[in-house]
Amino acid sequence: MKGKSPLQKLHLVSRSIHHPCYSSSKFQRPPLRISVQQFSSLNHLTLRKTKLLYVKHGYQPHRNFWLARVASRLLKLRYLVLGSAVGGGYTAKKTYDQWKDMMPDLSDYKWIVPDFVWDLDEFIDFEKLNKALPDAEDLARLLPDFDKIGESLSSLKGFFSPGYNLVSEVIGASDLLLLLGTPGETAFKATDQGYDDDKQYKKGLLGELIVLQQQIQQHEEEARKAADQYNMGSSQQKAKVSDKDKIDQLQEELLRTQLKYQRMLERLEKENKELRKLVLQRDDKGIHQRKLKKSLIDMYSEVLDILSDYDASYNTQDHLPRVVVVGDQSAGKTSVLEMIAQARIFPRGSGEMMTRSPVKVTLSEGPHHVALFKDSSREFDLTKEEDLAALRNEIEIRMRNSVKEGCTVSTETISLNVKGPGLQRMVLVDLPGVISTVTSGMAPDTKETIFSISKAYMQNPNAIILCIQDGSVDAERSIVTDLVSQMDPQGKRTIFVLTKVDLAEKNVASPNRIQQIIEGKLFPMKALGYFAVVTGKGNTNESIDSIKEYEEDFFQNSKLLKTCMLKAHQVTTRNLSLAVSDCFWKMVRESVEQQADAFKATRFNLETEWKNNYPRLRELDRNELFEKAKNEILDEVISLTQVTPKHWEEILQKTLWERVSTHVIENIYLPAAQTVNSGTFNTTVDIKLKQWTDKQLPNKAVEVAWATLQEEFSRFMTEQKGKEHDDIFDKLKQAVKEESIKRHHWNERAEDSLRVIQHNALEDRSISDKQQWDAAIHFMEETLHSRLKDTESVIEDMVGPDWKKRWLYWIARSKEQHVRNETKNELEKLIKCNDDHAAYLANDEVTTVRKNLEARGVTVDPCLIKDTWHQIYRRHFLRTALSHCNLCRRGFYYYQRHFVDSELECNDVVLFWRIQRMLAITANTLRQQLTNTEVRRLEKNVKEVLEDFAEDNEKKIKLLTGKRVQLAEDLKKVREIQEKLEVFIEALHQEK
Repeated sequence: MKGKSPLQKLHLVSRSIHHPCYSSSKFQRPPLRISVQQFSSLNHLTLRKTKLLYVKHGYQPHRNFWLARVASRLLKLRYLVLGSAVGGGYTAKKTYDQWKDMMPDLSDYKWIVPDFVWDLDEFIDFEKLNKALPDAEDLARLLPDFDKIGESLSSLKGFFSPGYNLVSEVIGASDLLLLLGTPGETAFKATDQGYDDDKQYKKGLLGELIVLQQQIQQHEEEARKAADQYNMGSSQQKAKVSDKDKIDQLQEELLRTQLKYQRMLERLEKENKELRKLVLQRDDKGIHQRKLKKSLIDMYSEVLDILSDYDASYNTQDHLPRVVVVGDQSAGKTSVLEMIAQARIFPRGSGEMMTRSPVKVTLSEGPHHVALFKDSSREFDLTKEEDLAALRNEIEIRMRNSVKEGCTVSTETISLNVKGPGLQRMVLVDLPGVISTVTSGMAPDTKETIFSISKAYMQNPNAIILCIQDGSVDAERSIVTDLVSQMDPQGKRTIFVLTKVDLAEKNVASPNRIQQIIEGKLFPMKALGYFAVVTGKGNTNESIDSIKEYEEDFFQNSKLLKTCMLKAHQVTTRNLSLAVSDCFWKMVRESVEQQADAFKATRFNLETEWKNNYPRLRELDRNELFEKAKNEILDEVISLTQVTPKHWEEILQKTLWERVSTHVIENIYLPAAQTVNSGTFNTTVDIKLKQWTDKQLPNKAVEVAWATLQEEFSRFMTEQKGKEHDDIFDKLKQAVKEESIKRHHWNERAEDSLRVIQHNALEDRSISDKQQWDAAIHFMEETLHSRLKDTESVIEDMVGPDWKKRWLYWIARSKEQHVRNETKNELEKLIKCNDDHAAYLANDEVTTVRKNLEARGVTVDPCLIKDTWHQIYRRHFLRTALSHCNLCRRGFYYYQRHFVDSELECNDVVLFWRIQRMLAITANTLRQQLTNTEVRRLEKNVKEVLEDFAEDNEKKIKLLTGKRVQLAEDLKKVREIQEKLEVFIEALHQEK
């Protein structure tokens, strides 16, 4: 329809004013048309016929109307100017509206502008800034050419206009499917912006894309109808050929449009990626401080890490969503995961098992492409090949360390965070590949272990199963599809991925099998969506960019797309990652609050149990209990410094004499006592003391000191402190004590200095006063009495009970004891005959004793006679020495005179005085070493042991056990999980 211009309408109005008979109601505003004809209002001015007046030649009054006529013309000119101004304003407004429609709607991208930009007017005086700016003419020189910008926008508008028919052929990538949300694909809706109405996408560039997608679907339906008509028609050959040409032409146009549309989306995505990278970099520099310090996915990953260490109680299970990647061995699971993470981060092998334990990968956005483990602060730069190699090596080492001896796979989860610009936010778990046969080198239960691990992750009702199927092998050889069907029979949370499609297209005789797989008709397994991807040519040195380029080139030239066997949104790992991320976040939003409520109920149950069982104790977890035990142990070590010197020396002297007394009696005193005179006695004693000091005595003294320190340390560690004693620390204290003692080593130079001191002490024979003499005699008597008692006990065991015990306790002697008793009686006769008998029996004396016993009917061996004689003579010697010791009580006077003109010789008393003095000096020296050096070194060792135990969680779990500890640990973890879930849910609602 043709419409009138604003100026034309204005002219018609002016005519109605001058001519009342010309009604203006006839000129209503017609509907607008697309093309408007330009013309001037002067073109339609009609010539007005004036009525001639008859003039009489008589007298007529002269009437001059030229002034009115000029005024009338001027009024017409005013209306013309006014109409032109109004029409020009309307045209300008319409032109502005057209430009405004051409501009894309950027309201959805306000997040790109940092928050501080909107608050600049509060901190910057723009009036002063305006005065400081240059003039308009100078500023205009710096502005861009708006004419060229208008031409670019016009071309962009024309490209997206509905009249651009080629674009309407595109089937569309998953981005538009996410926005359109067909009934069968509700799982692939966008999640970062929540589930709002489709109206928010009807503006700007996204609105144009939605309209374009709808036209693509309509065109696709037309192409399919044409194909159906072509297949049904078989009678008319010419019509068949024309329909076939038409279908081929439509498919070619469709493919070309898909490529253009894909490039357009990639360009937009790249620009968006760069902008987000800049924003994130500003965040790192502190320019833009966000209210949320951590991203949503990082907070969610922390909750999953805590849950991995949480042993479920009260039937509270981990049902939080995560993407579980399962598949047959060498099906391409790891390659798919690397394409989603955009980095080759996993160890690779040809046909061998590389994934030996579950690997949890948390993908999140960041300014730099880096990876780091949850228990390490080192960042691996994924843009550098050396860091990638180091990361792959670290993952392989962690996997092998997690596998126990005799096993092939491990249930221990390795947690890895990958950050980078443009990464889809999600949590994926890469599981070991499912195998059908256990090969050599594997543990016998490897197959069952892998099945149990896979089932444990897939039985989570909120887990998204990413089922990976190798497209290069026969579908009937797949094992994982049956396993997935068992865990998700309805396919409500399964996404099927067919890998190695390039090899499948070459090797499969019938491409329809690939179409059947992608349409879900070949397997009984059901799924939310089906995808076909290519993850490389099989070269381990390929980069992610080269793999992407190869994948895009393959699908652009693939017959599978040209023949419509595959849809555009079902191919490439890019579309797959978008779909998986959307499903993941949808599942998170649907289930996270329910999980938070479950942990809230568990927390209430645990708190109630604690109040009932331990009402007066604080809820200390394992780490807090360890810190408390650590302080107690350090206090007990400090208590060693408060032991008195007297106590140290008494213990050291007593313990040292117990260790060396046997050597002194048997190897020094007894041999010297067998000598003829005092000179020989002293010489023998000096020689043996010198040998003993050089070889054994210092080492024995150090051993005694070290043992004494251990005993005192153990006494303080194990001593109960009344009501304050907590037996939950006993195992920890015992382990700390043993490890500290094991690490402690006495100062090596202590023996050398101690040897000199002991040698000097033993060389001194000068007893200064009667008190020291009496102390030596007392020491000697105690020693001899102790030895005599031990000897009599040995003899009693040899000969059996005497007649009193036999009658009172009805104890009889054994045959050997009877023989020894007879031998003892015979040997005592020899001693009675000669009190000064030598320490050893002569051979003739042994023969005489044997024959006397045989005469009484007792058969005895010569060795038995000698053995019995040793104990009998030892008892006789000790009794004689005790009587001699008693005589020496008054011998100090003779000692001062060196026993001149005296039959009394007390050299044995002097020997025991030298031994006693050496013991006292040695104990004093060892005490000084203990208090000045060794106690401090022991304290240092204890601190080191405690620090090592603090870093060893397994050690703490082993040493701090019990119901109380486990209940406190569960309560702490449940509280932490609940609190983090609440923070996460709040942040999730804010993001909506």
